[in-house]
Amino acid sequence: MSSRNAAQRSTDDAILDAAAELIQYGGVARTQIAEIARRAGVSRPTIYRRWPDVRAIIAALLTREVRRIQQAVVPAGPDRESLVAGVVEIAERVRDHPVLGLLLRTDPEVYRKYFLERLGTSQQGLLRELHGRIREAQATGSVRDGEALELATMVMVIAETTVQSYRTVSALVPEDVWRRELSHALNRYLEP
Repeated sequence: MSSRNAAQRSTDDAILDAAAELIQYGGVARTQIAEIARRAGVSRPTIYRRWPDVRAIIAALLTREVRRIQQAVVPAGPDRESLVAGVVEIAERVRDHPVLGLLLRTDPEVYRKYFLERLGTSQQGLLRELHGRIREAQATGSVRDGEALELATMVMVIAETTVQSYRTVSALVPEDVWRRELSHALNRYLEP
């Protein structure tokens, strides 16, 4: 990466970090470009050269955070059990993330807009990764035959639905049960 790209990335991260702080402490409705700029130590024109509005900043922030979670969770092997363990770990990290989880709990409209009404950049990245992992696991014989992209899509839908409903059912389904049952559902869905 060139020094110019590194500086751009550093500025982008500073802006996204500032937006994350504001969302955590004041919610999306109170997150304004001027305050993001102040916290990031940049000018408003610097932000506007990158993103047209707060919505675009939030979309970039969510994409960055999901990518970071995805990169941090590396399956132990190419088999179904490792694949499922990775999906469950990503689901848990998204659910408990300081910004993603907060949006899910406190601003379901924003969460719905970025995760449920469209297949966003972060979801497309997860889907590509799942698609590749499922093909690998199919090659080992640990995942059933079928179009890998279709299977990956359904795995993502199952995991997203489980994440979205966790707060509603957490009194009935404690953390360890949530993980166990999501793992069971995904393993049963994918097994040959």
